[in-house]
Parts: sequence; C-alpha cells; structure tokens
Amino acid sequence: MSKILVVEDSAMIQEILVERLRFRNYEVVIAQDGQEGVEVAQRELPDLILMDISLPVMDGWEATERIRQIDSIKNVPIIALTAHALVEDRNRSLAVGCNDFETKPINFSQLITKINTLLAKK
Repeated sequence: MSKILVVEDSAMIQEILVERLRFRNYEVVIAQDGQEGVEVAQRELPDLILMDISLPVMDGWEATERIRQIDSIKNVPIIALTAHALVEDRNRSLAVGCNDFETKPINFSQLITKINTLLAKK
C-alpha cells in the first residue's frame, strides 16, 4: 500500500482528499502547513506528496524546496495543488521541484491518474 502525504490547510479539501485516497486503498498522512509538511515527510517517508501551495507558516513552494534538500525524501514525487492556475504558478511549482501540478477545484480522476503515473515510476 502506497503512503501519500496530504499537505493542505483547508479542512474541507483535506477531508475530501483523505476520504477519496483511502477509498482507493492508499495510506494517508496529513499536515496542515508547509513546515509541518516537511516534518511529517521526514518522519513518515511517504511514497508521494500532495502539496498545497498557499499554506500558512511556510508556503508549498518553500516546503518543496526544503524537501528536495533532505536526502531521505528528496526523490519523493510531489504534486502541487493550487487555486493559482496561471502558467507562471505552474512553472514556479515545477522549478522548485514539484513533479506535476493540479489546479483547484481538483479533478479527482485526473489527479489519481497523475498519482498512479508518478508512483509507477518509483
């Protein structure tokens, strides 16, 4: 069973993601902000991270940059989740180390395809 870390500050979005991922037999761990996301990633060693970009304490871009500097988790695939749909936001997400990008509202079937594709590459 693959473990997915969901870094999301919106309780409603977090709940929906967790429910849908668990329904598809993923183990799910959660974090509420970017700093906690980095800490949970180090502790839990997830197979994939869903990283909201607009987070309190530390945004998703900085959290991704920090994760990419930690040997034990630097190769974990990260999918940016954001309401920012501009090309610049996508490009910045990829530049800081995200493997893919999904805009909100989330197209869950599209997100699952991206998750499965990245997990298959591991």
